[in-house]
Amino acid sequence: MNTLLSTPRRLVLALVAAGAIGALGATGAGLVGVRSEVHAQAAAPAVLAQPAAMNLPSVNAPNFADITARNGAAVVNISVVGTSRSMGDDEGDDASERQGSRQAPQGMDPDDPFFEFFRQFGLPGTGPRAQQPDTPMRGEGSGFIVSSDGVILTNAHVVHGAKEVTVKLTDRREFNAKVLGQDPKTDVAVLKINAKGLPTVKLGQTSNLRVGDWVLAIGSPFGFENSVTAGVVSAKGRSLPDDSFVPFLQTDVAINPGNSGGPLFNAQGEVVGINSQIYTRSGGYQGVSFAIPIEVVTRVQQQIQSTGRAQHAKLGVSVQEVNQAFADSFKLDRPEGALVASVEKGGPGAKAGLEPGDVVRKVDGTPIVGSGDLPAYIGQAMPGQKVTLDIWRKGQARTLTATLGDASDKTAKVAKSAPDADKGKLGLALRPLQPEEKKQIGVDSGLLVAQASGPAAAAGIARGDVLLSINGAPAGNIDEVRAAVAKADKTVAVLIWRDGNKIFVPVRLN
Repeated sequence: MNTLLSTPRRLVLALVAAGAIGALGATGAGLVGVRSEVHAQAAAPAVLAQPAAMNLPSVNAPNFADITARNGAAVVNISVVGTSRSMGDDEGDDASERQGSRQAPQGMDPDDPFFEFFRQFGLPGTGPRAQQPDTPMRGEGSGFIVSSDGVILTNAHVVHGAKEVTVKLTDRREFNAKVLGQDPKTDVAVLKINAKGLPTVKLGQTSNLRVGDWVLAIGSPFGFENSVTAGVVSAKGRSLPDDSFVPFLQTDVAINPGNSGGPLFNAQGEVVGINSQIYTRSGGYQGVSFAIPIEVVTRVQQQIQSTGRAQHAKLGVSVQEVNQAFADSFKLDRPEGALVASVEKGGPGAKAGLEPGDVVRKVDGTPIVGSGDLPAYIGQAMPGQKVTLDIWRKGQARTLTATLGDASDKTAKVAKSAPDADKGKLGLALRPLQPEEKKQIGVDSGLLVAQASGPAAAAGIARGDVLLSINGAPAGNIDEVRAAVAKADKTVAVLIWRDGNKIFVPVRLN
C-alpha cells in the first residue's frame, strides 16, 4: 500500500499507500461514577437517589466474524517481482512507503521534501540501489476476487512495473496473474487468473455509507495473510493533494504495508472500497487511512475489461483553494469553491468561457467545496460529456456549459496556493514588461515585480514575478494597479505569473 498511494510531491506528512500504511489507536471514554458515603440516620437507612435514565440508542457492532467467514476466501495475497528500473517510481515492496502516494522515484529531485526520508531508510528508488540498474525487487499487496472465473481487483501501484505477478488464495493455491490493465489516475488495476468456481465478494454502494458507520478491512499487512482490522468511516469525498481523480473514503481502520489493494467492507459484508493509502508522520499507520470508493473502482474495471484502458475527462484549468482572504476579495459569502488560476488555451474551459479569477461553485448541481472537488468530479466524467458550471465572477453568479476533453491529452493540475499575507500596504515596486518579455511569457500585458515588501512580500510575491491583475482588473500599468487597490476593501486577489504558472495570491491591506 502507498503512503499516499499515487502522488508526485506531497506534504511532509506523508500519505502512505495502503501497501505501506500504518497504525492507529482509539481511546474510549467511560462514565465514571463518583462514590459518596451516606451515614445512616437513627431511624432508617439513607436511600441514594438514582440517576436519571439516559435515553441513548443502543449501538451494536456488526458481526465481524461472520463477515470474515463469508468473504475471507475471496481476499487474495499478491506478490510481484520486477526490477528497480521497471518498478521505478511506483512500486516498492508494496511495502515500500509512498510518501505522498508515490514511492520515491529513481533519481528523484534532491530538493523533494521526501528525498531525505527515502535516502535514510534505503527504500527502492534512492540510495545505493538506485545506482544499480535492473536490481531484482519483490513486493506484496492484497486484492479480492469479483468474478468466479478469476477477475481480481487491486491497486495499480501494487503491480506497476512488475514482470511477474503471483496470486495466492487462502487454500494455498498459487496462480500466475495477467494484468488486464491499470489506471494510475485512480490507482486501480484489474488482474486475471486461470481458474474457475472461485469465491467472490459482493459489492455495495458508498452512497449508503454514513460517517461513523463500521467498516472492516481484510488484507496481508507485512505479509500476514488474511489479517482483519476494523474501524469507522471518518469522512467521505475526501480530496488529497495531487490525487485529483478520487473522492476518497477516510477511515480509522488500521492499514499497513501489504494491505494495499485489499477490500474495505461495510457492516453488511459488502465491499465499498479498495484500501489504498494512509496519512502518516512515521511511515506507519497513525489512525488515518483512505480507500477508493467502489463506484470509482467498478467504473475503471468495466473500461479496462472492455477497452484495455480507462478514460477520464478534463476541463483544462488549474485551480486553487478559496480561503477566507479570497472570499473577502471576491465578495463570496463563504470560502468555498475552486478558484480558476489559469485556463488552457483552446481547452474545454476556455471554449466554455471560463476565465482566471472565476470561482466554480457547482458542477451539474453538485457543490464544489474544496478545490480538489472539481478535478475529482470532472475526472470521473467521460470525454465529450457536457457539464453545467455555476461560477462566481466579479461579484455575480453565472452559469456556463462545457464539453469536456480527454485527460490523456494533458492532465489538469491543482495550482499551489501561496501563503496568506499579513496586514500592510501592497508594497510592490513595478516596471512595464518589454515586448520580448511579453512574448517569452506569453502575455499581452503585465508588470514585472522589481521589489516586494510589506504585505506583498509576506504573501509570497517576490522579485521576478509578473503582476497580471488585481481583483480581476488588468494590471497593464501603474495607474490601473493604483485604481484597483483603491477600490479594494481589506484584501486583494493578485494574479501573478511565475515560472510558467499563473497563481492567485491573497494580499491583505491596511
